[in-house]
Amino acid sequence: MGKARSAPDALMMLATLLLLAIGVVMVYSASSVLSFHDFGDSYYYVKRQLLFAVLGILAMFAMMNIDYWVWKKYAKIGLIVCFVLLLVVLIPGLGVVRGGARSWLGIGSFGIQPSEFMKIGMILFLAKLLSEEQNKITQFTKGLIPPLLIMGTAFGLIMLQPDLGTGAVLVGASLLIIYTAGARIAHLSLLALIGVAGLVGLILAAPYRLQRITAFLDPWQDPLGAGYQSIQSMYAIGPGRLSGLGFGNSLQKYNYLPEPQTDFIFSIIGEELGFIGGATVLILFAILVWRGLRTAIAAPDTFGSLLAVGVAGMVAVQVIINIGVVIGMMPVTGITLPLISYGGSSLTLMLTSIGILLNISRYSR
Repeated sequence: MGKARSAPDALMMLATLLLLAIGVVMVYSASSVLSFHDFGDSYYYVKRQLLFAVLGILAMFAMMNIDYWVWKKYAKIGLIVCFVLLLVVLIPGLGVVRGGARSWLGIGSFGIQPSEFMKIGMILFLAKLLSEEQNKITQFTKGLIPPLLIMGTAFGLIMLQPDLGTGAVLVGASLLIIYTAGARIAHLSLLALIGVAGLVGLILAAPYRLQRITAFLDPWQDPLGAGYQSIQSMYAIGPGRLSGLGFGNSLQKYNYLPEPQTDFIFSIIGEELGFIGGATVLILFAILVWRGLRTAIAAPDTFGSLLAVGVAGMVAVQVIINIGVVIGMMPVTGITLPLISYGGSSLTLMLTSIGILLNISRYSR
């Protein structure tokens, strides 16, 4: 490899740290009422978020200074470990149920979410596989089917929890890597049709998913049930207007909007900081993704390029789904806003992934 640049991508790092800072501040504002009600401490959630933010920053700076091609050697064993964790979490008594999904391993309030590990594990493995066998990717059976089977198996295990939001991010980032590696549009289009049919089957197989779809189309059909979250989210965003009600002045966080510090934290941002605050967050995410894709284009090798596409794609897909849900453009899926929402596994692993992306930027041509 060529000599590393003296510094990683400054804009990417600045956007990441600003989003993280906004996240910590907004987690406090969004969770203070809930924290005091449940734990008698208004700072309960933000103190934990600060802890994970510090751990995440340390991990980001460590990854930023470890040559990214080192991870190519460990991609296969890392994926195997992620699959084992996804199987273990499904075992009653070992997997912890939170929010209706058996997605956690841990003791008490501390835990890890194996599906979050699988996202970065899959990105690393696909980047390795397709960089080594890129000449086969235009072949349907030998090139395209193997990575899709691996991705589909991981998606299936995540859906057994069930966790449609994380599964959708995994699939979205994986397909971006596969497309970038040179897969034929005709093959992907055919598989997209099959995927849509499969998604319809998943929705029809679980009544609660069908309720979410109908609630998405018309939340007022069931305002106290399936449509409740969407309606309360709109009640938060609407009054925010241009400049918001002011920091700390949200009304919806008073036990009206469920999960205000996690899945729906952007609703509180819109309510307290208005269009200006919401637009600022989106601009910072756009800068982060743009610099990530620029890093992918300028990477010195195919592995680095595909790895950068995967990480940038993971951020972009997760932001699109979360914001889409919050503003009523997508059905409720239950997924956090990267770097902003409360959450240990998701925050730490996102910062770790961005650290790898920053390291790739140090070798940009």
